[in-house]
Amino acid sequence: MAQQLTENEEHVLPYKHWWGLLGCAGLMGIVLAMGPYSEGLVLEPDRGNMWYFWQLHEPTAITRLSAWLPFSLHWIAMWFLISRGRSERPRYVFGLHSFNLWAIAVNAVFILLHIVQTKFFYDGLAQDTHEATSLGSVVIMLFAIMLMENRRRGLLFGKKFKFMYEAGDVVRRYHGYYFSWAIIYTFWYHPVELTQGHLAGLSYMFLLFLQSSLFFTRFHVNRWWTMSLELLFVVHGALVAYYIMQKGQNGPWSMFFFGGVTLFLITQMHGLGLSRRGKLFIALPLAGIMATYYLLNPDTAGLLPRVPMINYIGTILVLIVVWLLLRFGNLVVWLRASRMSVRE
Repeated sequence: MAQQLTENEEHVLPYKHWWGLLGCAGLMGIVLAMGPYSEGLVLEPDRGNMWYFWQLHEPTAITRLSAWLPFSLHWIAMWFLISRGRSERPRYVFGLHSFNLWAIAVNAVFILLHIVQTKFFYDGLAQDTHEATSLGSVVIMLFAIMLMENRRRGLLFGKKFKFMYEAGDVVRRYHGYYFSWAIIYTFWYHPVELTQGHLAGLSYMFLLFLQSSLFFTRFHVNRWWTMSLELLFVVHGALVAYYIMQKGQNGPWSMFFFGGVTLFLITQMHGLGLSRRGKLFIALPLAGIMATYYLLNPDTAGLLPRVPMINYIGTILVLIVVWLLLRFGNLVVWLRASRMSVRE
């Protein structure tokens, strides 16, 4: 009752999670209805690995501006709303603050704008930036999640590393800015397309946009919801590997999928608040499926450790970068204080 009265005083708007999921499904329906997108266009010839194929062969200043301008406005608008939300110091509530409603509206409008922009101008940011920047921006986001979740779920079978707490707390406090930028950048990097890889990516991006709009709500920090988003990245990576990287070959997709499952069993599962019996109930069937697969495909077993190892190494690198930034910030504060004392 007390919480409900507080939420009413804060003008909390009603919200159910399935409303957001229904909105994401509606956006996917619009994507399908507006297609095809590249029919009749001449695309740049494929140049092999780490080359993004879906871009115009002869771009113009207008096609470039049609992507860069709305991307910039999308990014600035979301950073403004995040800053506005932080300044209000709101409670985490089972509903929406006014800035959440604005964030949902901004993301929805720019998603629709990108669909129309692709239809008329096609090109995304891929024309001017390397494919590694799109992949890297999201991968760094995953490393940051590992770092900031260490305090809650640990990194190795629930084991928490205290020397990571300081950097993890900083990431938790400010992660919204980077995560929002990474999602928006990745979204505008790609044109809207109807391939299996693009559709899987778009459906996942819409869920991430929903998550990025729900900051300072209980939905944003629901452990089952956030875990689902982490696992969907694994599924998305496996699908892209199967359909685009080396279709039909077992190595690439199994590396992403079972590597992600391994990371889930070692790290992510331990943030769900499950009992030991509950963990075994989930882990044993997954371990059995993996063992069966690798017994039938032993030549791919060497790829299994890659995804977990990349995640742990990446987490340590993010930790180092954040630690150096903190030390640099402390040095700047000390120098300013020293100058003030000298003047006095």
